[in-house]
Amino acid sequence: MHLKKQPQTIIISLQQVLWDTLLLSTGSILCAIAINGILIPHNFVTGGITGISLIINQFTPSVNIGLIIFLLNLPLFFLAWLAVGRRFFFFSILGTLSLTFSLIFIHFTFNLEDMMLNALLSGLILGAGAGLCLRSSGSQGGMDILSIMLLKRFSISLGNTILVVNGTVLLLVSLFYSIESVLYTTIIIFVSSNVINIVVTGLSQRKSVIIISSQWEKISQEILKDIRRGVTIIKGEGGYTQNKEHILYTVIPLTEIGDLKRLINNIDPAAFVVISETLEVINYRIGNQPHWQ
Repeated sequence: MHLKKQPQTIIISLQQVLWDTLLLSTGSILCAIAINGILIPHNFVTGGITGISLIINQFTPSVNIGLIIFLLNLPLFFLAWLAVGRRFFFFSILGTLSLTFSLIFIHFTFNLEDMMLNALLSGLILGAGAGLCLRSSGSQGGMDILSIMLLKRFSISLGNTILVVNGTVLLLVSLFYSIESVLYTTIIIFVSSNVINIVVTGLSQRKSVIIISSQWEKISQEILKDIRRGVTIIKGEGGYTQNKEHILYTVIPLTEIGDLKRLINNIDPAAFVVISETLEVINYRIGNQPHWQ
C-alpha cells in the first residue's frame, strides 16, 4: 500500500525564537519612530488600534500611548489564542510588549517641513515595521490579529484587510481631527498597507504557470531537472481543433519566472503560456504562507 508522505512537523528552535524576536523588536522600533516622530507631532492619525489609541491619547495626554495600545490589545489576544494558534498568541504578546516599551523610550521628531513628505515617510516606516512583525511568528496585536484570521479562513490579503479596517476607523476618527489631517492619514494608511504587502510577500511571491505545447514532455522534464519544481500534467482537448492536448501546470517563485520563460522559449517558441498572480500558496515545499499556527 502506498502511503503519502506527510509534511515535516514545524519545530520552534532557539534560532527561530531569536529570529522572530529580532523581527518583532525591529518592527516595533520602526513603528514607534513613525508614531512618536511623525504622527503625534504633526497631528496625524492612522487606523486600527493605534488610531483609536491616538484619539484616546488626545483626551488623556498624561497616559503613554504605548500603555493605551497594550490595554486595547488585551481582548484581541483571546481571539489570537482561539482562532490562530498558541505560538502566534505568545509571539503577539511579545510583539505588543515590544511596541509598548518602544513607544515609551523612543522619542524624537522628524524635521520635515512638507506635510506630504511627512505623511509618505510615516506610511513607509509604519508599513515596514508592521510588515517585519508579520514576517515573524507573531504580530503587534491589534488589527494584525483580525487580518491573519481572515487570511487563514478566507485568503483575504493582509494589506487589503488592514486597508478596509483602517478606512472604517478613519471615518470615526474624522470627528476629532481636521479634514487636512484626515486626508493626510488616508495617504498614510494607503502607503503603509501596500508596504506591508511588499514586506510580507516580497520576492517570496509565487506565480502559477499554465503551458500548452506540443513539446510538453520535454518542457516538463526540463522544469523538473533544471528549475527543480513540480509539474502537474493535465489532459485536455482543443475547443476548435478538438486535438488532444497535454497542459502543464506549475507554481514557482517570482525570482524563477525569467528562467522558466527562457527554458520554454528555447524548446518551443510557439508554446502558449499563461502566468498568473497567486494570493498565497500553502505547501511545505513551495508555499509562501508564514507559519502563524
